[in-house]
Amino acid sequence: MDVDFYNKNCLILSGFFGFQISGMNKKIHNIYIRIWWFASCLLIVFLFSFPSFAEEKKENRYMGSDSCKPCHETQYISFKSHARKSRSFESIQKMKKGLTEDEIHECYTCHTLGYGKPGGFISLEKTPELKNAGCEVCHGPGKIHIETEDPAYIIRNVTINICQECHIEERVKAFRYKPIIYAGSH
Repeated sequence: MDVDFYNKNCLILSGFFGFQISGMNKKIHNIYIRIWWFASCLLIVFLFSFPSFAEEKKENRYMGSDSCKPCHETQYISFKSHARKSRSFESIQKMKKGLTEDEIHECYTCHTLGYGKPGGFISLEKTPELKNAGCEVCHGPGKIHIETEDPAYIIRNVTINICQECHIEERVKAFRYKPIIYAGSH
């Protein structure tokens, strides 16, 4: 090995790691370098052995009410039969004549599923399964819940606060519609 190359690199490493090269035996110095490399490799292996580092972070997304049916058929049938929000996109279709495109998009916030949120409704062409305000309006995005069947990934205890995201006082008066938790859907 070239002595000048060795001395330059050893000086750089020794200055960085805080030990002196001058007077140090090359064999001892090589042992320090090998220990440093071994410790660095162990650290890298250790860090990437945790799932949060190694796996892609799971992203929860909206799936649409039809995705809930296989496990929650009774609730799904009741929801489709009794809840107005199961056909909420029809309201937009009825009202859109005379509205600007921006006004129609304001309607999407409450009359579709997850509009403006990651994985939510984009358009009738791109995300038709999310066109109606469905189960996930109250229970939150269901992708991880569906994949894992773990109830921890879904909102189980629905509160009036969730309803009031759309059913604010102004809208309740304008549309004469007061929110009722479960509203015949369960």
